[in-house]
Amino acid sequence: MPLTEPASARLQAIELARRLWLDERREDPTVLPDWIAASWRRCLARGRQPYERLTFDQVGASAQRCALERNAALRRVATPIIESSLAQAMRDTGYFALLTDAHGVVIGVHGPADLANPHVQAIARIGVDLSEAAVGTTAIGAALGERMPVWLHRGEHFFEDTAVYSCAGAPLFGPDGACIGMLDLTGVLAPERRALKHLVAATARRIEHALVAAAPHALSLRLAWPGRLPGDDADGILALDGDGAIVAANRAAAEMLDLQPPWPHIEAALALPASALFDAARRQRPPWEAPTWAGLRVMLLAQLASQEPPAGASATALPLRHRQTALIRQAVAEAGGNVAEAARRLGISRATVYRKLQSP
Repeated sequence: MPLTEPASARLQAIELARRLWLDERREDPTVLPDWIAASWRRCLARGRQPYERLTFDQVGASAQRCALERNAALRRVATPIIESSLAQAMRDTGYFALLTDAHGVVIGVHGPADLANPHVQAIARIGVDLSEAAVGTTAIGAALGERMPVWLHRGEHFFEDTAVYSCAGAPLFGPDGACIGMLDLTGVLAPERRALKHLVAATARRIEHALVAAAPHALSLRLAWPGRLPGDDADGILALDGDGAIVAANRAAAEMLDLQPPWPHIEAALALPASALFDAARRQRPPWEAPTWAGLRVMLLAQLASQEPPAGASATALPLRHRQTALIRQAVAEAGGNVAEAARRLGISRATVYRKLQSP
C-alpha cells in the first residue's frame, strides 16, 4: 500500500494553494513551502501572471557555444554517471534528466525523453533557458536559488503552462566550492515520485566527487567520521597540490572541516603537517584518526595520485568492498594480529573487523 497521500488529495492541496496565493492573492503560509512561496512572490514582482502564455526560448547560438565550452568538464564527468547508474535507477519511471549550467541553461539531455511530446520537446533541448526569470518556478530555478535538493509537482510550478511537469532537482558544486549548475529529473503528466529527490541528490554528490577526483593533484584525502571507513559516496574528498595546498574539495569535506572558499592550505584544516600526509600515502597507511583544529578527529585515508585507480574505473575512485577489506587486513597485520587494537586504530567495532576478515 502506498505510504504517500492519494494523488487526488495532493493535487487538490496544490489547487487550493494556487487559488489562495495566485487568484485571491491571500498568502496563507500553511498551504505552501516557504521556498515555493518565495519563488511565486518573485514571479509576481516581475509582473508575470500565472495564466499568461509561456514560451521556452533558447539562448542565442553564441551563448549556447559558450555555455557548452565553459561547462565541458562538467558535461564530460556527469554524462557517464547520468547514463549509467542514474538511468538504471529511473528507467521505469517515465522521467528524463536535464543538466544545466549555473544560469539554468540546458547543457545536457539524457534518458527516455519523448521528443514527440510537445511538453518534452519544449524543454529537452540544448540551450533552452529554464531559469526562474525565464519560465518561473521550477526545480531548476529553485535548486540553483536555494542551493538545496527540491521536489516540485504539477501546479507548484508558477505558470499554468508548466503545471504538466513534475521535477526533482539538486545543485552541483565544483571543486572550488562554487555552484556550477544543477541536475534535474522531469516527468510530464507523470505520477508523483518524491523518491527522485533523494536519487537526484545522491547522483549530484557522485558527480561532485568525480569532479574533485578529476582535478589535477598530487595527493587525495578521503575523510569519514570515526566508526566508518572511508570509501563510499558519503566521504569528504580533498585534492592537494605538491605543497599541501587544497586545490579541490567536495561539500562533505568542506562541511567536515568547516572550510570556506578559497580553499586554504591543508595545515589550516588538519592539525598535522602536510609532510605526514604524503608520508602516509607513500607507506600506503590504512585509514587512521587525524586531529582537526576544531578539536575533532576524522578517519583519514591518503593516496598519491599515482596510486589511484584510472579515471572512469569508479565514480568515487575506490572499489569499496575490496578496498576496505584490504585495509582492514593490513591494519590487523600491522597490529600483530591483535583484532581489538586494529579495530581501535580504525575506529570501528571488532565485529566489523571479524566480518571483513571472513569475507572472500
